[in-house]
Amino acid sequence: MIERFELGGLYLVTPRRFGDDRGFFAETWNRKVFEAAGIEIDFVQDNHSVSAKSGTVRGLHFQAPPHAQAKLVRCGRGSLLDVTVDIRKGSPSYGKWAAVELSAENGKQLLIPAGFAHGFVTRAPDTEIVYKCSAYYNQGAEGALRWNCPDIGIDWGIEEAAGISPKDAAAPCLADFESPFTYGDC
Repeated sequence: MIERFELGGLYLVTPRRFGDDRGFFAETWNRKVFEAAGIEIDFVQDNHSVSAKSGTVRGLHFQAPPHAQAKLVRCGRGSLLDVTVDIRKGSPSYGKWAAVELSAENGKQLLIPAGFAHGFVTRAPDTEIVYKCSAYYNQGAEGALRWNCPDIGIDWGIEEAAGISPKDAAAPCLADFESPFTYGDC
């Protein structure tokens, strides 16, 4: 099932699971199913990240054009709160955020278009996040917003991050940020 979020371009994807006493099978990506829903993305890279501690924050990250990435994010083990922020200049939802609980148990996925910053906080130890990207990693195109920026006001559900990289901690707030994205161009 593919459902639209209120923030334009975000989709919650809930693959059907076929299970028995051995476990389950789920098809997590099928180009024909997504195209039938009006979503045409050519994924070129898969990423896999593990966070050892519960409460670890990663993000809010993006890649600037022409290396902008759409992502299809899921949790392979554990649980996380996946967060996105619309950073498309001129968008009716610029600076607004959305979050969804992704877990190995619920099997939900979040489709994030280019023009959104992305981050997550882990809810369980040894949480794995697995995601597809529509563009290859490009170090020169990396960008970030501060995870706890008061201009955005994300409710991460934690008092303090258990772990955050120095680069993420030094990222700018929205008020000090010049977005490389324009609404309608992504």
